[in-house]
Amino acid sequence: MARQVTGAARRVADAAEVLRDEKFNARRVELAEAALETLGELGFARTSLREIAQNSAFTHGVFHYYFSDKLDLICCCVRHYKAKCVTRYDDVVATATSRDELTEGFLAKLAATLQNEARMHRLWYDLRSQAMFEAAFRKDVLEIDKSLEAMIWRIASRYAELGSKRPASSPAALYALFDGLFQSALLKHLAGDKTAIPELLDEVRRLLPTVC
Repeated sequence: MARQVTGAARRVADAAEVLRDEKFNARRVELAEAALETLGELGFARTSLREIAQNSAFTHGVFHYYFSDKLDLICCCVRHYKAKCVTRYDDVVATATSRDELTEGFLAKLAATLQNEARMHRLWYDLRSQAMFEAAFRKDVLEIDKSLEAMIWRIASRYAELGSKRPASSPAALYALFDGLFQSALLKHLAGDKTAIPELLDEVRRLLPTVC
C-alpha cells in the first residue's frame, strides 16, 4: 500500500514538474516573440536586453529571469521564428497537382515573406554570420540550416516528381543555391531596389526546371 502511495505521489510530482516546464517554455516563447521586432530592427550587435525590454511590454527583470543572457534570448527567438518558417511552403507542396501550380504557389509565398518579413530574415543572416565567431550560436544555427535545407528539398522533390523526374543536385547544393539567391535579393530589397523581388521570382522560375 505504501509503495502504491509513493508511486502515485511520484507521478503527481512528475506531472507537476512537466507542467512547470511547459509554462516556463511558453513564457520564453512569449518573450521571444516580443523581442523579435527589436532584434529585427537593430540586429544582434546593437541590441541589449535592456533595449529589448524598453521596446516591449515586459520589464528588464522579467527577461533576465527567463533568459540567462542576450545569447540565450536570441537563440530562442531565432529557433521560434524559423520553426514557423520551415513549414511555410508545406501546403503548396501538399496540394499542387502540376509543376506550374507548385511554381506559382511557391513564388507567391516567397515574394510575400521577402516583402513582409525582411527584418526577420535579416536577423537570421546576421546571426548565421555571428555563429562564425560566437560558439554559443553554432549548434542552433546548424540545426536551423538543416531544417531550411529540408524545406527546399521538399519543394524540389515534389516539383521533380510532378514532372516524373529527380532533382539533379544534392539537398545541400540546392539549398546553397536558393539561399544565395534569396540573401542577395534581400540585401537589394533592404537597399530600396524595387526590382529585387521580381528579379528573384524570374530567376527561380527559370532555375527550377534546370535543377529539378
